[in-house]
Amino acid sequence: MKHLSLAARYRPQNFAQVAGQDMVKAVLSRAAAEDRPAAAYLLSGTRGVGKTTIARIFAKALNCQHAPGPEPCNQCEQCRKITQGVHVDVTEIDGASNNSVEDARSLRETIGYAPMEGRYKIFIIDEAHMLTRNAFNALLKTLEEPPERVVFIFATTEAHKFPITIVSRCQHFVFRHLSEDALFAHLTAVLRKENAAFEEGAVRLIARRAAGSVRDSMSLLDQTLALGGEELTIAATRQVLGLAGQELFAELFAALQGQDCAAVANLCGQILQQGVDIGFFMRELAGNLRNLFLLRQSGQAIVPSLRLPADEAALWQGIAPQFSAAHLHAAWQMALDAQRGIVQSPEPAAALELLLLNLALLPQLLPVGQATPGPVGPAGGAGQGTQHQAQAVPPSAQRMENSAEMPAGSAQMAQSRPRDAATGQHAANDADDAESDEPDAAQSFAAPTHRPWRPGAQTGAAQLDQGSTNTAISDMGSPNQGSPGQETPRREDSGHRNFRQEDSGQNGAGPRDSDQPDTSASVADGQGLNKGGAGTPDQGKREGQAACNWAAFCDFCSSWQGAGRDMPRQHLLRSVSATWTDGILRLAPKAETQLFQLERGREELTAALAAYGAGQTQLELVAPRPYRPEAELIEEFSQRPELQPCLEVLNARVKGCRPVDQDNR
Repeated sequence: MKHLSLAARYRPQNFAQVAGQDMVKAVLSRAAAEDRPAAAYLLSGTRGVGKTTIARIFAKALNCQHAPGPEPCNQCEQCRKITQGVHVDVTEIDGASNNSVEDARSLRETIGYAPMEGRYKIFIIDEAHMLTRNAFNALLKTLEEPPERVVFIFATTEAHKFPITIVSRCQHFVFRHLSEDALFAHLTAVLRKENAAFEEGAVRLIARRAAGSVRDSMSLLDQTLALGGEELTIAATRQVLGLAGQELFAELFAALQGQDCAAVANLCGQILQQGVDIGFFMRELAGNLRNLFLLRQSGQAIVPSLRLPADEAALWQGIAPQFSAAHLHAAWQMALDAQRGIVQSPEPAAALELLLLNLALLPQLLPVGQATPGPVGPAGGAGQGTQHQAQAVPPSAQRMENSAEMPAGSAQMAQSRPRDAATGQHAANDADDAESDEPDAAQSFAAPTHRPWRPGAQTGAAQLDQGSTNTAISDMGSPNQGSPGQETPRREDSGHRNFRQEDSGQNGAGPRDSDQPDTSASVADGQGLNKGGAGTPDQGKREGQAACNWAAFCDFCSSWQGAGRDMPRQHLLRSVSATWTDGILRLAPKAETQLFQLERGREELTAALAAYGAGQTQLELVAPRPYRPEAELIEEFSQRPELQPCLEVLNARVKGCRPVDQDNR
């Protein structure tokens, strides 16, 4: 006798027998009871959640001899014919094999005839997303104005492939995954009807493996029962389905806790030899790490919420205290992130082994337990605290600490200085460059022939107050200028950079070496301050000698704007293309709106250039290209002679075209 699968044998025949999907069942049952069905329904969702089954039940409820009613009787001739698939007025169409426009036209011709036996003519189109666009277009008019007593039911797993014009003409119901508890209850009812003994852990394992699909769970159950035996056990279920046992997970977590790389490698070999499903193994690993983390944080109070068997709950309760909460949390995150990559990797075994080794060595790869840098803790944790704290120190402060000739006070000031202050950062970086033998990473790309503007900094205690504006003027030769009686050691090596001082009465005003780029801050004597009392940052250059560096000019405007002065908008300056050469600054906006804003702010921009030290710069605004529609661009590009041979050989056409930026013209 031919074997009938459990999924076919226990297919629901009315709404009450369907597992889950309560909202969809309620809506369709009420429509059948009130005899008010819609013209078209779209049922979408993952595989095996009851889309086609509910469509057939709804067809029986509409055509039942006892209709209208909320449920089909399954006893009358109409219900029996629909169940057997021989009803003349209920047509099931496979969208994958009947997806052409000719099939849609023949279907449209059939719709015009009235029902022959039943009350409604119903068309169930399964895998409807496989229909071609022309086939969908052929059905548009029919779906918008269908004949009386005609109902369309589309079932699909990929609703995003449906044209929006079709979706808007249908009542769309999304079928959800079933929960593990719902699948467990459904499988338990089937096993009791089969009079089969079972362990609850085995049934729950099948429900977890099915991932929310009723048909998958029934197929897995049928496959497990085919092994035979007096009882459905956890061991037999894991053996048939290729799942890792709890003993293997217990050994794995023992190896992770002991950071035993050899044991982890041996366990990976066992997983491959047993033919374990790596995809489901990763799901179980992530689930077990979640359970361990919750048990580590909440203890016995979380056990009822996990819904684990008693022996499994006791196992995880014993393992959880062996790990720190931070270790379990990081391992859980790593396992979740690696699931898809391991399954789709060309070498899944190697990817899995690498992940498990990383989980084992996680405390060594990252100081777990220190979420934020702080002071060095008590004895026993001093090593980790020192390592983590050293990573939080800025690079400039590290260079100052490594220099034997730099005062300790300067290092502390550099370490505590604000990162985003409008003033005080760049000049301190120059001080680091001047006092360190190591080349600055920012200068390793190219040495500029002239120094761009950098905001002034206050590295010591020299601060000049002029009206409402405080301008920091620092003497890089004396970092601790404000401390009386304290002598600051200076380096006297031949490679020390010469600092330029303006000839305004300052001591030691000497010539500046013209061959060496000036990358440090100059000592200002007050030329950076206007006569009226408004302070301007000293640039170390006279009028007209500022660097033609657009990025530095934008930083200059940003610092002035942060000090409360009127400056051009930063987002506008940084969004335009700029070319600054030979005393001419050309700004090329990308849109007419940007050009309009630049024209309005021309005076502010000119004033900013003068304050920057580039008052002699000639400002030019380049108008953007006029907008051209894509169809016009395609037509022009397709007519190019050099492109014609390629289009003729490939029998192709230009599908899309867009103008390049003005910089690439």
